[in-house]
Amino acid sequence: MVSFESDYNNGAHPSVLKHLVETNDEQSSSYGSDRFSENARRLIREATQCPDADIFFLVGGTQTNSTVISALLRPYEGVISVPSGHIAVHEAGAIEITGHKVLEIPGRKGKIVPKNLEAEILKMEQDPNACHMVIPGMVYITFPTEYGTLYTAKELEAIYSICREHNLLLYIDGARLGYGLSAAVNDVSLPFLASHCDCFYIGGTKVGALCGEAVVFPRGNAPEHFFTMTKQRGALLAKSRLVGAQFEALFTDNLYFEISKHAIAMATTMKGIFIKAGIQLWNDSPTNQIFVVLDRQMIERLKSRGILFEIWEPVDDTHKLCRFVTSWATRFEDIFLLEKGLV
Repeated sequence: MVSFESDYNNGAHPSVLKHLVETNDEQSSSYGSDRFSENARRLIREATQCPDADIFFLVGGTQTNSTVISALLRPYEGVISVPSGHIAVHEAGAIEITGHKVLEIPGRKGKIVPKNLEAEILKMEQDPNACHMVIPGMVYITFPTEYGTLYTAKELEAIYSICREHNLLLYIDGARLGYGLSAAVNDVSLPFLASHCDCFYIGGTKVGALCGEAVVFPRGNAPEHFFTMTKQRGALLAKSRLVGAQFEALFTDNLYFEISKHAIAMATTMKGIFIKAGIQLWNDSPTNQIFVVLDRQMIERLKSRGILFEIWEPVDDTHKLCRFVTSWATRFEDIFLLEKGLV
């Protein structure tokens, strides 16, 4: 059996696990003040070229999104997202339960289109009943998107410019940030991304860690008492070293990006196999998520041969959109098994 269901169905990358084991007997401070977290912050500040950044280590993606969004928005404000955005679909109402509405606007292949964003904001602002409605206070995007697509530097710059013009915050969900930054067609660097948003997070759970995400306020612009709000939301670990040490390992010797490059290479090989087999690609994802259209017969054939993947959504009565995901743990042998299963 081989699973392409997600990029977090293995444990930690061996180097991350090795670092945890090697430092296990050392006593440390807690709640983010341990030396591992402090050094990880230093490494991330260097990588982002943000010497004044406020950095917090949280336990997971949903807790991160919920904590950041609720901390940055006023009680009457909502957050703009495309319908496929993680906060709009796969977080069980975690944003709404904090009292903030997710304001969905149409997207394209998982992305916010700048000109459409501007039009939707103006429509909300100019509505004669605006004072009775939820006011947008933030724009939320993911990099890469839930469909494996990427924003270009030009698109990101345009979205951030629109946000500043309308006094909105831009928050970037980087659960799979490494895979986006490492894609061959990507023209966004980590420092560029950091300078074109108000807050973002660097995903660890899906990029080689056992768990944990690094929230970055690039200009030292964390809201007052963010630490306290993190604890209140259940996103803070007493044993903060667990996440801090993992990010210390991930941002040493370029490991975070080496992991991501490996996953991209595996996904690129996988994409070629699908094309060779005549399988329709739903989009040309340059990241570690590959979306293909499979009929019922092919779905059953692959499952019977122990190849696991995620059925994303129906395409028509006989075909479904399916997602195949690679990670640090994906091997050429796994790709070969998939190739055999297709014929």
